[in-house]
Amino acid sequence: MSKPNERRYALEKYNREKEPIISNNYRNNLFYLSKHLKKVYPIELHKTCSHTFINDFSSPLDHKKREILDNNIVVPQVIPCPNEKELMRCSWITNSTDKIYVQFHDECWGVPVYDDHQLFELLSLAGLLMDFNWTEILKIREQIREAFVGFNAKQVAEMGEKEINELVSNVSLMLAENRVRSIVGNAKCIVKIGEEFGSLSCYMWNHMNYKAIINRFRNARNVPLRSPKAEAISKDLVKRGLRHVGPVVINSFMQAAGMTIDHLIYCFRHKECLNLAERPWRHV
Repeated sequence: MSKPNERRYALEKYNREKEPIISNNYRNNLFYLSKHLKKVYPIELHKTCSHTFINDFSSPLDHKKREILDNNIVVPQVIPCPNEKELMRCSWITNSTDKIYVQFHDECWGVPVYDDHQLFELLSLAGLLMDFNWTEILKIREQIREAFVGFNAKQVAEMGEKEINELVSNVSLMLAENRVRSIVGNAKCIVKIGEEFGSLSCYMWNHMNYKAIINRFRNARNVPLRSPKAEAISKDLVKRGLRHVGPVVINSFMQAAGMTIDHLIYCFRHKECLNLAERPWRHV
């Protein structure tokens, strides 16, 4: 046999010996891949493999099986999460928060107040935070408002011992005697403030230069319990004879009366209160 023929024969023999080994290894690798991929993709390997694998190693039966599976695949219906429909509120409003406080947060807290009766009411309610929280106060707010005749400062200032004792003995109010007396005493001071400045609203907003303080906090821990402006107003009110008007109480009052916008920046009420605060100051 000539040398070219010997070389050709040896090459053909080598290819015949190696071909089944490569083919078997290829099939073994495919079986290994399919075995483990089906744990993640149970609907046939063709969902993640290339078309070369399908054409080379799939029988007509496999194609038929794939058609049946493809026809029976049920596409799950995407249902929006209920939380996506809810409005973004400040982080201290949770699923367990009482509805009456959520309503107060959504409708009142942070809205600029210019009415004297409402300012006197919020100032008095903020003073009760030393004994109650906002939820407890809001639950008896209507009873307190009725007891103090709509927080008309002139009428409250005229209350005598008989009216004070009746309010203290009122079980539904749950107000201590010193709280009732402080509200009556504060009413007398507010009447004097009205005579000097024209109204309680003018006095309060004059301290603010007739503009609300707009904060843009992202975290509840950044919202201060007191501020320099609250300390200044508190100091002046104490000089004028008012009681239970410390810096923390005044800061809570300013937040509720919209003198300070402390809604967190992602809260839906932040922009709404911001728009209200940017309107020109008006005296009612």
